[in-house]
Amino acid sequence: MVDELATGASVFRAAKFEKSAAAGRDFPSRSGPEIAFAGRSNSGKSSALNALADHRGLARVSKTPGRTQLINFFRVGDGYWVDLPGYGYARVPEAMRAQWRPLIERYLAGRDVLCGLILVMDARHPLTSLDEQLAGWLGAEGKPVHALLTKADKLSRSQAARTLRQVEHELALRCAGASVQLFSSVTKLGIGEARDRIAGWMQKNRPPVKGEEDRGPNCLNKD
Repeated sequence: MVDELATGASVFRAAKFEKSAAAGRDFPSRSGPEIAFAGRSNSGKSSALNALADHRGLARVSKTPGRTQLINFFRVGDGYWVDLPGYGYARVPEAMRAQWRPLIERYLAGRDVLCGLILVMDARHPLTSLDEQLAGWLGAEGKPVHALLTKADKLSRSQAARTLRQVEHELALRCAGASVQLFSSVTKLGIGEARDRIAGWMQKNRPPVKGEEDRGPNCLNKD
């Protein structure tokens, strides 16, 4: 398991959907490390999940923003990838958005096995006000963040480099220690880098195997 997580790809390809949660009571029991994926509606989050797992149908991709309405848990090795509802889409009914926010906040603030968050942003429209709010909140909570600038294939090389520098600078002001990369699920740009980051988080925070010495807390976050 250690060697597989070091490379990420083999374990990630075995990812499978386990359950959806509409309330905190529906979350799986706390066991292994969890990596959450958050981003605006239509930012390419589902496509990124599928590309990282090399599994086209793992997460449902829709042309209709706001379709993901529940927190979806995917079993990956001895932990989970957690797909959070996309935020910021005006056509989603206000009543539904009012339900999402406390559910997402409860997950992010109270999930002690959450070991890192992947912030997904469209490289053509990064750091919207909602992205900035989420990054700032996570920074204040001391939670590790890695940003994927998706759809980078839609930019020229110079545009992509300029956007990457800008987001690195702006994100660092709101979330100390956050990292950023370019990503494309179409051209596979940045998939290896993203897998390495996720695998590192999961390996660092995986539960001890029976017989191993106690390595301390499994995750970086408190309840």
